[in-house]
Amino acid sequence: MCPVGGALFDGFSKGVFAHLVCHCLLIETDRDGLVLVDTGFGRDDVRQPEKRLSGFFRVMNNIQRREMLTARSRIEALGFRADDVRHIILTHLDFDHAGGLTDFPHARIHLLQTEIDTAQQRHSWLARERYRPGQWSGISGWTGYKPQGETWYGFEAVTALQGLPPEILLVPLAGHTTGHAGIAVSQPNGWLLHGGDAWFYRGEMDLQKPHCTPGLRFYQWMMAMDNGTRHRTQQQLRELFGRYKQEITFFCSHDAKELQAFDFNSENG
Repeated sequence: MCPVGGALFDGFSKGVFAHLVCHCLLIETDRDGLVLVDTGFGRDDVRQPEKRLSGFFRVMNNIQRREMLTARSRIEALGFRADDVRHIILTHLDFDHAGGLTDFPHARIHLLQTEIDTAQQRHSWLARERYRPGQWSGISGWTGYKPQGETWYGFEAVTALQGLPPEILLVPLAGHTTGHAGIAVSQPNGWLLHGGDAWFYRGEMDLQKPHCTPGLRFYQWMMAMDNGTRHRTQQQLRELFGRYKQEITFFCSHDAKELQAFDFNSENG
């Protein structure tokens, strides 16, 4: 997504347009095939945006139509097939996180039940613009979870996912939406936390001087279903980052610099 505003959105672009990403995570398990965390935009979003995406957000976010950047295309470029993706875990159902569900029709989908309920209700104008049933209607294999389970680094109500290794956890991080969640993944060298849209800019995790660009600060305020809860969630995440940044690698969905830190095509990748 390349909205007008440049560095006022992303903090680094030199020109008129900013550069935001839809950061998806692909996990290769020993026995359960591939697990995809969020899907970003799908191939049909790229091919037929007027049928699947809100005109308001197409213009506001200046969504780019590049099929090679869809999750399915990137996964196939790695030598896998779409059917190898057995599970999809969603941080939430916004249009820029769930558009690729139709690219993986045989995958089982995991998310908080509250998010499913909210997306189906679509009571407000904003909810109708952000939740696009055309992206996921007709898809089966949904599993909704109640926010209950064990505790992860002080965060309550973490749920182990059915049919998946215990090293993958769903961490409720409400605010952006009522059913928004992060995904925690245990690795031999520590944890990954995909924070979804719990924050949008890397500077927000600075415990001493949290900061965000003006464009993303406004966008977060506009999109949040509960800004008070969102601020409390961010503060809890900042404290977690301050205490455990050596044990947990944090990243959100849209910060291109955070994605760049995971450039596995580099000589050190």
